[in-house]
Amino acid sequence: MPYFEIVTVIAAPPERVFETSLDVEVHSRSMAKSSERVVGGRTRGVLSLGDTVTWQARHFGLTWRLTSRITAYDSPGYFVDEQDAGPFGRWRHAHHFEPDGAGGTVMKDVIDFASPFGLLGRVVDRTVLDRYMRRLISTRNAYLADALGCQKG
Repeated sequence: MPYFEIVTVIAAPPERVFETSLDVEVHSRSMAKSSERVVGGRTRGVLSLGDTVTWQARHFGLTWRLTSRITAYDSPGYFVDEQDAGPFGRWRHAHHFEPDGAGGTVMKDVIDFASPFGLLGRVVDRTVLDRYMRRLISTRNAYLADALGCQKG
């Protein structure tokens, strides 16, 4: 099962980064390149424990839907979103926020996922999706830093 971590330093306090990371509209704007939009569940505002949202986006020329749920939440330290329904065999994204000692935040994304379809899915994960997902999360984090009016570190 593919697993990766991305660490991003954002020059804003953990409370602001945490809340902005859970903002449905900020997330949609961060994924504009893939035309991601909300089509179900919580459609506006900041997500909290137990909330679900269904996203629709275009990746690899196809339209996909993914419903995720906030399954863990401890403000402003971390939250976890997991796929309830969608294209992955498994999708779990843990978001961690720690003070950096200078008024900013060290944000760590921990992602583990798996495509369906056994061996074929594992080949796709290794050859395509791992790199693609890393770029997608990095793009989102850069947008988040910009949305907070901060430089990404």
